[in-house]
Amino acid sequence: MAAEVGAMAPDFQLKDQHGTPVRLSGLRGRRIVLVFYPLAFSRVCQGELSAIRDEFVASAPEDVQVLAVSVDSMFSHRVWADQEGFTFPLLSDFWPHGEVARMYGVFDEGKGLALRGTFIIDAEGVIRWKIVNEIGTARDVVEYQKVLEGI
Repeated sequence: MAAEVGAMAPDFQLKDQHGTPVRLSGLRGRRIVLVFYPLAFSRVCQGELSAIRDEFVASAPEDVQVLAVSVDSMFSHRVWADQEGFTFPLLSDFWPHGEVARMYGVFDEGKGLALRGTFIIDAEGVIRWKIVNEIGTARDVVEYQKVLEGI
């Protein structure tokens, strides 16, 4: 079952690239841009997360937190974050494999990885906007700022 606009965002806890547990409900009071991506070190994912780093994070309001999630291990995330200068949390949905992506309805069972799903969650934990792109189709981060302006 997919997480839908207007519903409470399914809560989860995953480790970031430093091994620190991050619980979604622990971020209440902040607006969340939850970005699922297929795999670290891939061309399209690198371009998207670099755009988030360069075009979005620097200009986002202080109450906005980006969380990026893939099925890669915490160790892969650490190397990739260090290499690319990603300072926002890269969360590992490694085990149980893809559990959080499944909760949000963006897990591709045949390929074993997440689709390009983005969910904007308000400060109370309600999903206010979502978009799901196919694996090979990049997202436009400019949309995130437009949506956040309306929340």
